[in-house]
Amino acid sequence: MEEVNLVSEAFKFMALGMGIVFLFLTVLIFTLKLQAFLIAKFFPIEKKEEVSSWKPQNNAVTNDEKNTTAAITAAIIHYNNHKGK
Repeated sequence: MEEVNLVSEAFKFMALGMGIVFLFLTVLIFTLKLQAFLIAKFFPIEKKEEVSSWKPQNNAVTNDEKNTTAAITAAIIHYNNHKGK
């Protein structure tokens, strides 16, 4: 009967498994890079016209942003005041 060294067999299986995972991840990376290249080549992103000066369309957006900022600030102050209690 042949004696089997379990530690060496475990290292062989570990090396085989890690090699297969490494090979799979390498193929995956190159496949994704090829896919990104092909998509960029055949479906280019159309650039929008750039506006030289940005101005809000109406005051509702500005007021909404101010209200949001005020609510967030109030929540942070409230949290900091009641954190130690």
